[in-house]
Amino acid sequence: MCGAGTLPARMAMEARRQGWRVVALVFGDSPGVGVHAERVIPSRLTELGAVLQALTAERVAAVLLAGKFWAQDVLGARRADATFVGMAARAGALTEVRMLDVIVTKLAEVDIALLDQRGFLGDGLATAGCWSSRQPTAEERREVERGLSLARQAAEARIGQTVVLRRGAVTAVEALEGTTEAIRRGAALAGPGAVIVKAVARDHDYRFDTPVIGPESLEAAAAGRASVVAVEAGRVLIVDREACVRHADLAGIAFVGVEDAG
Repeated sequence: MCGAGTLPARMAMEARRQGWRVVALVFGDSPGVGVHAERVIPSRLTELGAVLQALTAERVAAVLLAGKFWAQDVLGARRADATFVGMAARAGALTEVRMLDVIVTKLAEVDIALLDQRGFLGDGLATAGCWSSRQPTAEERREVERGLSLARQAAEARIGQTVVLRRGAVTAVEALEGTTEAIRRGAALAGPGAVIVKAVARDHDYRFDTPVIGPESLEAAAAGRASVVAVEAGRVLIVDREACVRHADLAGIAFVGVEDAG
């Protein structure tokens, strides 16, 4: 089930390499996914009855979610089918955790498993260390440590996974707008030298989502004259690492993977 971005094509390619028959239900702009899929089916989040019918018709045994599914598409929807309305009512709130529980239950009712995304990411998860030419200073490392704790708290509160700081002051916390827009907003408020940190909740469920950062976010950090972009090692996927490092080096940004000391 494909949301927006380049990740669905990457994961479809890996699934096919592993021997899966790939059927892609596409919910957003997912360039290249059709190259690796036996069939592509345009779909809508608010028409889940048709989605379940397609899964049954294609004899799907397991579902892999990939790409970005925008909450705004659900919150702003004017029409939805009975299946979606029923699932939303069972969830009680349109948060990732509540909806995930309902989706897993609904798929189980038709004998479909929801797969952990990490098995289809290859070596893309961030490793600990510095990838950029510039290393963070001792002061920046302390800011990163504070940011990691704050980003973790935000993630565990189901608010967002990214925070932007400047000299101890938080200038942005990610919400529905996503990582890149949070960086733009926070860097604009912070001015030159902002530190950007992305972390993941300890109980994060990788069946539903893999936190990512990519070139667009590094471009936004560069445009905002940020000094550091740090992501949690082993838990955040870096999309197109070479391009990310290139943006970081051109802007003099320290781009690092950090481990949670706690």
